Amino acid sequence: MTKDFALVFKILKPVMASQARRLAVKTDSPKAYELVTKSASPYPQHKGQPLWFGVVKVGKAYVSYHLVPLYMHPGLKKTISPALKKHMQGKPCFNFKAAPDRGVLAELKRLTAAAAKHWSTEKLL
Repeated sequence: MTKDFALVFKILKPVMASQARRLAVKTDSPKAYELVTKSASPYPQHKGQPLWFGVVKVGKAYVSYHLVPLYMHPGLKKTISPALKKHMQGKPCFNFKAAPDRGVLAELKRLTAAAAKHWSTEKLL
C-alpha cells in the first residue's frame, strides 16, 4: 500500500463510518472498511444474508469507495456533480488516486447520508 493510498483511505473511511450506527461493520482493517445491514436482506437472491451497503478499500491502483444504494436506486445518481462523477467507475463505485478536494469530499458525505436515508425509508436499515 502506498503512503498516498493510506492517506486517501484515512480520509474516506470516516465518510463511510458516519453511517455505522445504522449498519453493521463487517470489515475494519487498515485496507478495508465495510458496512452491511444489521438484518437479513429482504431479497431472496441474498439468501438471508445482510445487504451490502458499501466499502472503502485500498487497491493496487486506487482507493475505491463503493456505495451500493447508487446501484439499486438510480435516482440518487442523478444528484452527483460533474466533479464527483469524474471519480465514478461503474454504477456504485468511485475511485481515488489522491485525496479528494473539500467539495468532492463534502458531496460524498452528503451522498452517503442520502443513501442511508433512502434505505431507511425503504425499511432496509
